[in-house]
Amino acid sequence: MTMMDLDNSWDVIIIGGGITGAGVFRKAVHMGLKTLLLEQQDFAWGTSSRSSKLIHGGLRYLKEGRIFLTRDAVRERERLLNDARGLVLPMGFLVPVYKDRGPGRWTLEAGLSIYDLIAKRRRHAYIDTDAFIKLAPHIDRKGLIGGFRFFDAQVDDARLVLRLIFEGMADGGTALNYTRVAAVGRDEGGRVNGVTLEDVHSHQTQTLSTTAVINATGCWAERLHPCPQKNRRLRPLRGSHLIFPSHVLPVNQAISTIHPTDGRAVFIVPWEGAVLAGTTDLDHGESLSFEPRITEEEVSYLLDGLHALFPALDVSARDCLATMAGVRPVLSEGACGPSEESRKHVMWVDRGLVTITGGKLTTFRKLALDALKAARPFLPIAVAVEDTSPVFRPFENQPALPAPVSGPTWETLFGRYGNAAATLARTASPSDLAVIPGTRNRWSELVHGAAREKIRHLPDLLLRRVRIGLVTQEGGRAHLERIRHLCEPVLDWDAARWKKEIRDYRDQWRFAHGLPGRHAASRGRVKSFFYRLGRRIHRHVA
Repeated sequence: MTMMDLDNSWDVIIIGGGITGAGVFRKAVHMGLKTLLLEQQDFAWGTSSRSSKLIHGGLRYLKEGRIFLTRDAVRERERLLNDARGLVLPMGFLVPVYKDRGPGRWTLEAGLSIYDLIAKRRRHAYIDTDAFIKLAPHIDRKGLIGGFRFFDAQVDDARLVLRLIFEGMADGGTALNYTRVAAVGRDEGGRVNGVTLEDVHSHQTQTLSTTAVINATGCWAERLHPCPQKNRRLRPLRGSHLIFPSHVLPVNQAISTIHPTDGRAVFIVPWEGAVLAGTTDLDHGESLSFEPRITEEEVSYLLDGLHALFPALDVSARDCLATMAGVRPVLSEGACGPSEESRKHVMWVDRGLVTITGGKLTTFRKLALDALKAARPFLPIAVAVEDTSPVFRPFENQPALPAPVSGPTWETLFGRYGNAAATLARTASPSDLAVIPGTRNRWSELVHGAAREKIRHLPDLLLRRVRIGLVTQEGGRAHLERIRHLCEPVLDWDAARWKKEIRDYRDQWRFAHGLPGRHAASRGRVKSFFYRLGRRIHRHVA
């Protein structure tokens, strides 16, 4: 479906295809509303594909006294572990305890006990020094007196967004990427009565009618409606990560530690066959018209944290597979450091336009319910906003397939694709169900994404539908010819288009996911490309 094929009238229109917008979309469709979601870039293009990949309660929020934020997040974590089997996975965490730095044993014991109390099950244990070293043999042993093991959860954040959107579409909702909202229309009384859209490639425009619009655009939220509270504004905060091969950072479970410079929490997390190290937390001073990218200072900061934790490992920037930077939408409450700002979501309502921003990946369902409750007075039909039903379709056992897959493989495919997993597996050859070297994805997932998941450009496929661009050398450069061979039959791209897509993908990867300082000769061309793209997509709303 294209923008010009859309019906004229909608019960609710959602702007923003990140985790918040996707959550609102899924719940709105489930409530029986005629629902349209619009995203000016690709689905999950922003922060929702660039997080630390954790579904967690936010242990540090207990230290800051934000117990209700932790309570909500822990409860949502437990719900997602139950409802999103194969997608949201338990993740063991290790926290070392040192006699001369970081939080002490009894401080951590108290926090983890509250954590478990909220979850209604004990899942942490103190481990003595020898046992801890067996679990993390490369860790700094100087001053180590033991540590804790506890559990949170992990997710492929982009696939979480995509499953919400595609299940919502399967149940009757409509979602378009690369479609910009140029304006929100209002009647003479100031009430919302529609939106004006623009396809960012063809520049065609269309005006649709609705009485309820939900603005879930994250850091761009104030472009549609400034915060009405005096002296409060959105503060974009950048969080960056380094991604390493697992042989460079050989960890079997996540490790949480304290950075020696500023005492902030740093995570080392196994993910999709690689290992993430992050994150930073600082003001993002660059224009939102460009993709965020890590700075040389952030690279040094993260490497310093790794060297302090793993002094025996010779980890350097040369070992890095890719980098990843996302911008968090945080509503600033005053003059404080980035890490002191609240991650609680905020919302304001203006005669049919509901703006919601902030919050955590883990609590997207709660954000969706709050947004729909606020929008209910403006909906054309009476609906109940209930919070007991699962967000996702229930897990189904493997159906009869020409080439049956293993139980764990089926669980992973269903977690990522829901009911579409059966089509993916049924139409794939046995060789295409093999794992792509260095990743946890299968070749058949590329074909499925290209054919059925609304990609417009190669980065949509390689950075979000699958994660080959982040966990293999040079963004998967060695695999590009096979990817083209596999996907040519399902994409209507001629040879010139393929050449351009591959060139643009490599430029984008260098700009946003390479190390700063590398490929300096092409930087001007890359930045010029993104400047033109940004001018087209991120212009201020009229």
